[in-house]
Amino acid sequence: MATIGVLALQGDFREHREVLERLGATTPEVRLPKDLEGLDGLIIPGGESTAIVRLMGTSHLFEPLRKLADDGFPIWGTCAGMILLAKRLDGTGIPGLQAMDIAVRRNAFGRQVDSFEADLHVSALGDPPYRAIFIRAPIIEDVGPAVEVLARLPDGAPVAARQGRLLATAFHPELTPDDRFHRYFLREVARQA
Repeated sequence: MATIGVLALQGDFREHREVLERLGATTPEVRLPKDLEGLDGLIIPGGESTAIVRLMGTSHLFEPLRKLADDGFPIWGTCAGMILLAKRLDGTGIPGLQAMDIAVRRNAFGRQVDSFEADLHVSALGDPPYRAIFIRAPIIEDVGPAVEVLARLPDGAPVAARQGRLLATAFHPELTPDDRFHRYFLREVARQA
């Protein structure tokens, strides 16, 4: 089974590790550049994107992660992780890895009290609809020509996308009992190995 690192600087990295371990993956925590060795893929979890960017800098992870993304390494960003993958931000955040050709608006739905759940049709996952949890979630405002939108809200706003080996979700798949997105990422990592 795959070895999927989880960036463990801030945010809900433990929840991702628990899901992946239930699925049989090895899930080392990534805090320093040496922790990137031997990985088959990486998850950048939800949390506070500005704090994660700053901690990536002090941990000397910023450039190694940017190089991995540029080299086509499988990386999945959830919520704040999606913000870090985006090439274009709305001006409210510190630019991250700038790896995925998407424009993202932070906190698109408001504050923590405005968190919500929504059923999403995700053709890559099949039926039934995927119940997604949005917490201070970003939204994808624009996608480049190489980006495939995987899921949209009922109003048409994109909330999940992929570009090559990069995957981004505006919601928190690690907080739901439905592990299909984690299975999808593991399949993509295995397929592209």
